[in-house]
Amino acid sequence: MIHYLHREQNIPASMNTVWEYFSDPKNLNPITPPDMNFEIIAGGDVNMYEGQIIEYRVEFLRGLKSLWLTEIAHVRDHQYFVDEQRVGPYRFWYHEHHFSQTASGVKMIDHVTYAPPYGILGDMVNALWIRQKLEGIFNFRFQKINELFGSSK
Repeated sequence: MIHYLHREQNIPASMNTVWEYFSDPKNLNPITPPDMNFEIIAGGDVNMYEGQIIEYRVEFLRGLKSLWLTEIAHVRDHQYFVDEQRVGPYRFWYHEHHFSQTASGVKMIDHVTYAPPYGILGDMVNALWIRQKLEGIFNFRFQKINELFGSSK
């Protein structure tokens, strides 16, 4: 089964500032919950470009690290980018990041389309744990972005 996660956030900053921050893979670490022990292994040392492969290690469960290899599959400068999982914990992962100028700053939209592994068993684990974990990651990210850029009313 395919699942979706959709988030929107208004950021009171210029498009250039927001794009510069989110197009630098190294900035993913500070907006990822510390208990995930997120670590970029390779490919994150330059600003994002189409075709870029980034290798991460991430700890979804305490003591169990997982390899996550993503490709920046699409980039339209100052508008959007898409990362797709090539190797990792999901059967399918397609994460769209959209940015649009507003009167008060930038509207950022995250839209994730994903499928857990293991068919029906994966769907049950999604209902019991994966969905909650993803919501927690994006809640943490929302708060960190507010701390970094200020919250928009």
